[in-house]
Amino acid sequence: MEKVLLTVNGMTCTGCVGSVKNLLGRLPGVSDIEITLENGQVAFAYDPLQSKLESIKEAIHDGGYEVA
Repeated sequence: MEKVLLTVNGMTCTGCVGSVKNLLGRLPGVSDIEITLENGQVAFAYDPLQSKLESIKEAIHDGGYEVA
């Protein structure tokens, strides 16, 4: 498992946090999702054999958020 910390722009409320958690939670091999709304940090673990980091970032972008 790889651990990642991303900054995601566009999250403005707890609903946004829930949306990003749902987006990531649907991806194969992604787990341990922790989001801090105040600074836009999204931490998670993923299995690179099941999902690629670029695909994870794309899923966040497709959900309407920007990965910094």
